[in-house]
Amino acid sequence: MKKIILSLILVTLFTNGLRSQEKFGRTLNLGAGIGYYGYAPALSLNYEFDVFKNFTLAPFVTVMSHRHYRYWGDNNKNYPYRNYYYRETIIPIGVKATYYFDELLNAGEKWDFYAAASLGVAYRTTTWESDYYGDRVVRSYSSPLYGDLHIGAEAHLSSKVGLFLDLSTGLSTLGLGFHF
Repeated sequence: MKKIILSLILVTLFTNGLRSQEKFGRTLNLGAGIGYYGYAPALSLNYEFDVFKNFTLAPFVTVMSHRHYRYWGDNNKNYPYRNYYYRETIIPIGVKATYYFDELLNAGEKWDFYAAASLGVAYRTTTWESDYYGDRVVRSYSSPLYGDLHIGAEAHLSSKVGLFLDLSTGLSTLGLGFHF
């Protein structure tokens, strides 16, 4: 009988410890913001899953697009000097690793605070105005690698929905987190 009671006490303590540990994964995050690549409007999507206590990984995809102008002309070929535009679209795809500081900061269940790093590749396309016949090389980006550092917070509006602010070195977003 003592063994059964001891076993029940250990199981109860063990399962209570599991319940008190907050899970951050199984979260779909949708955000809109500004990418610092030409201050482009951006949409971001990622899905977090728990790896270990206070740590998640999230595959992500983001879409940013912006318009730039290049002053060009060629009097010899009857192309007047003026500002010609091109549109650049950048689509980073990769994985975001996040560490949550809720335990360290003694934050309640209504708040999450985190630091993260993203790593991936960025696909870029450039389309030019049809009348432009000058140099079509955009020299501002030479590598397809994408990296970003983040800090952020999420306020839980309910047990299933949260509002987050993610500030980073390449793209800052405000969005909703849907917890499953």
